Amino acid sequence: MTDAGDGQEIHPACLPEEKLLCNCEVHRTRRSGPGGQHRNKVETAIVLTHRPTGIRAEASERRRQADNQRVALRRLRVNLALEHRSTHKAQDPSQLWRERCRGGKLHVSVDHADFPSLLSKALDLLESHDWNIPPAAERLGCTSSQLVNLLRKEPRALSLVNAKRRSRELRPLR
Repeated sequence: MTDAGDGQEIHPACLPEEKLLCNCEVHRTRRSGPGGQHRNKVETAIVLTHRPTGIRAEASERRRQADNQRVALRRLRVNLALEHRSTHKAQDPSQLWRERCRGGKLHVSVDHADFPSLLSKALDLLESHDWNIPPAAERLGCTSSQLVNLLRKEPRALSLVNAKRRSRELRPLR
């Protein structure tokens, strides 16, 4: 999928909620756990499967189906950022990235809605730079330490990058 403004591919983690949900199979089910009888009678658990990639996420810890869908969608965005690489490798930083990165410092919380989009951009750029931090950070307009700090906010991202770096005989990040 491409952005009409600049022709660059939009990573699925960056899609608006409605568009992302249109590309997903939504399965409602019951799960055990806290919530009493209400939980056992009503299908409040949500499993989302992104059809184009097969990447899944689920949530069942909330009592309301709408709350679980919101949590599952957030988890799906993070999973997409981690598991799906954009085919257009040599992208410049997105407008969102430029807004969040000022003076070489990246301003985002792991709980913020922008986090999965920024993570997907960082991982795509890292892959295009063969998992080398300095050139990817320079391309993104942030410091190497800021890029590593972003990866640390999602432990699976740091593990992914370290596995890729080890396969290329690069030292792992801490």
